[in-house]
Amino acid sequence: MSNAITTQQPQSLQQLMNSGAVMKKLNDVLGSEKKAAAFISSVISVANGNSMLRQSNPMTILGSAMVAATLDLPVVPTLGLAYIVPYKNQAQFQLGYKGLIELAERSGQFKNIIDEAVYEGQLIKRNKFTGEYEFDEDAKTSDKIIGYMARMDLINGFSKTIFWTKEEVEAHAKKFSQAFRSGMNSPWKTDFDAMARKTVLKALFAKYAPKSVAMQQAVKFDQAVIKPESINDDDLQIDAFDTEYIDNQPVQEAVAEEVKQPEDLFGNTEQTEKKGKKK
Repeated sequence: MSNAITTQQPQSLQQLMNSGAVMKKLNDVLGSEKKAAAFISSVISVANGNSMLRQSNPMTILGSAMVAATLDLPVVPTLGLAYIVPYKNQAQFQLGYKGLIELAERSGQFKNIIDEAVYEGQLIKRNKFTGEYEFDEDAKTSDKIIGYMARMDLINGFSKTIFWTKEEVEAHAKKFSQAFRSGMNSPWKTDFDAMARKTVLKALFAKYAPKSVAMQQAVKFDQAVIKPESINDDDLQIDAFDTEYIDNQPVQEAVAEEVKQPEDLFGNTEQTEKKGKKK
């Protein structure tokens, strides 16, 4: 019979979050007992407020919470920084697009980050040779969203803008999101705009941005089910977590996919050409 001492596994989420091992780990990660207590309270509140999360494996909720705590991102949904999202009987960690921007800004390498929905008439032209886009906010002709743009300006002077049509975003979601394809009540259904903006931002950062350790961790765990083996200290280290990607969107694959953009996205190209000839 083994004499090894093991930590008894609590059963409910409240027992897990308030166990000595988890509280100690969160104190270490977040830097204070007060901050850890507030974080624990917010996780329990989020779970209790969602009927599907209440039915989810509490260890997967704990895993998502530990990732959010390590990244120092609150999981309060109204903040849009990070989420604990139910999928069937498990919970996923999901990075919000505001959280993606927050982590980028913390790195100190970004001078400016912009992400916007683009309405009909606002996309003036694209130079396929330089990859540059021209947008005009005042040229909006309707409330129809035709796509999403993201731009970053780095401290070192490098700048990059990308644009995905709404059709590209939808094709990406259909290809990589089981929840989108099945019509389940996921963020793609409840907040398509935020998911679209995050997807385009993530594509921009994945291909062109310098990546801090926190950014790499966030991208790794985004939309993953994380289930610690136990609440022992070693198993609560972020580097020890195993991930299961039930509904992950690998944007780097999508970045390489080219979808031809219809000419009518660029407004009246004939007028643009005439203006050029008058110079």
